[in-house]
Order: sequence, then structure tokens, then C-alpha cells
Amino acid sequence: MTTFNVTFVKVATLFATMIAGGAARAEAPAGEPMDGVSRVAATVESPEALPPALPVSLPWQLRPMATGSLVRVDTAAAAFNDGQGNVDIALPTVLAASYRLTARWAPTIRLAFTGNNAPGAALDGTAVANPLVGVTYARALGPTQLALFGATTIPLGTGGGDAPDLRAAETNAAAMSSRPSDAAMFAVNYLGAIAGADLAYVGHGFTAQAEMTMVQLVRVRGGEAGGASDAFRTQAAVGLHLGYFLGSHVSFGSDLHYQRWLSHPTTPSASPVARITFSAGSDTTTLAIGPRVHFRVGEHAWVRPGLSFVRGLDARGFGAPLLTGQTTAVQLDVPVTF
Repeated sequence: MTTFNVTFVKVATLFATMIAGGAARAEAPAGEPMDGVSRVAATVESPEALPPALPVSLPWQLRPMATGSLVRVDTAAAAFNDGQGNVDIALPTVLAASYRLTARWAPTIRLAFTGNNAPGAALDGTAVANPLVGVTYARALGPTQLALFGATTIPLGTGGGDAPDLRAAETNAAAMSSRPSDAAMFAVNYLGAIAGADLAYVGHGFTAQAEMTMVQLVRVRGGEAGGASDAFRTQAAVGLHLGYFLGSHVSFGSDLHYQRWLSHPTTPSASPVARITFSAGSDTTTLAIGPRVHFRVGEHAWVRPGLSFVRGLDARGFGAPLLTGQTTAVQLDVPVTF
């Protein structure tokens, strides 16, 4: 735990010094927010409603700060070593959508599916994750913005139950390793209650965002099959995102995500997926870094595709081999805000 905390601080400091450039707004009618993310209704609901939006950098692994309407397709090609040291390749894809009901409130839904190329052909497979539904509440606090998030996963994913499809169960385990920030969605035997808070400074083209999340998993189906032997599992996560706009249409950002099991999840040794599911007390640290471009489509919509490199960091930090038990991935993220 101590080593990971030191790694977290060092990496965050390193990438804070790397982000540079200038910020500018894109051409738009007077008074219209430039990024199309946290657009505020023309009629202000109250004196405390959010002010017109500034360009906000979207994180790679953290939640978006704003309550704007958004459709997002996010996919990654991830590689890591399983418990036997073999290379596993997973292709998780997440589809997300949110809709701004008011300046402060936006419901959201997330769907995910994964393809997995496991060591040997026997357990290659695909899986559909548990859907996630939630809501974001955001408000301004002087120069900073606060966002609160609550959600639940719905245990409908494939690869669960008393007699799970082993290919789908293996794929879910691979998805947890390749996309740890969305691990609750791939715990298909569990209903997940998620609560989180984000605090960000946005100004002069710069975004600095900090995030905290708690996840409580409650088993609602399946026995000891598929590594689901615990009635409850508890996980905590923290994250940091730094981003800067390099002119009107290009931004650069990086984020660091750290999560840890607060309970001690177990996995039956007889389970074919136990070799790559999280072990007791497991920590996971991932760093993502990359650019985005931003361009307007129509009067209000903005397309903001980005490409990032994601690397998992174990106790050896950057001195570790490229492939370890944690993920190394290339992530393609295509959000459309309106």
C-alpha cells in the first residue's frame, strides 16, 4: 500500500509538469459555451445555477465533471499477463449516454461488452457486462466545480449464475483486469451500489480534477461458480486528471486512477477464471495519457475524439516490464456532446 501511494504522488507530479499550451474558445455565437459539455439552460433556474461553461478537459478513466448531454463510445485494446504469466488480450467497449435535465442534474446509462483472446483457444469468448444506471449532480463553488454521482449496476450480464458459461466468465475476469475503473460492471453476479464525488478547477483552458469513489457489491445470483464466493465486496478508488487546451481545437490530458479492495474477495481454486480475478487486498493503479481534438457538428454538437496510452503500474512503477498483471492498452474514446 505504501509503495502504491508513493507511486501515485510521483506520477501525478511528473505529469502535472508535462502539460503545457494555451487555451482558446472556438468561434460561436455570443454567450454560447464553447465545449458543449456543461451547457447551461438559457433560463437560469436559481442564483446558484452553474455559470456558462468553460472548455473542460474530458478524462480518460474518471467521470466527466459536467451535466451536459453526451453520447460516448470508448474502446480499448488491452494486454496483460494472467496468473500463469501468459499474455491475455481483451477488447472492452463501453457505450455511455447522459442527458441534461437541468443545469445541475443529468441521468446516465452505461453499457459494456468485451471480446477476449485468452491463452490458448479454449477460453476465448465474449461477454456482456451488467448495465449501469445513475445520475450526476453538479454545481459551482466559486472557481471550482463539484459533481456528485450515484449509480447502480443491474445484474443482467452474461457469464454469471450457478452454471455460468465459462468463456463468458473468463472474459468478464479479463475485462476487470483490462478496464479496472469499470470492474463493477463486469462483476455480473453482483448488484453494485456506487457513490462518488469529483472536484475540479476549470479556468484559462486548464482542468484539474480529483475523484473519489466507493463501490459496494452485493451478490444476488450464483454460488461459488465463476469466482463469486463472497456475499459482499467493497472497493474504493481515487483519481486525478490534468488537462490543457492547446488552442481552440486540441487538448492534451492525463489521469491517474488507483483502486483497492477494502474487503478481501476470494476466488475458489477450482474456478477456471480464478487465475486472473483480483486477489485479496489487490491494488490496481493505471495511468492514461493522450490528446483530443474538438470540432463542432451543427449548431450545438461537438465531437471530441481522443487516443490515449494506458499503462498499469505495479510496485515497480515505470521500471516494470511493459506487460505485467496489470493492463497495458491503447484507448480510443469518441464522445459527442450537445
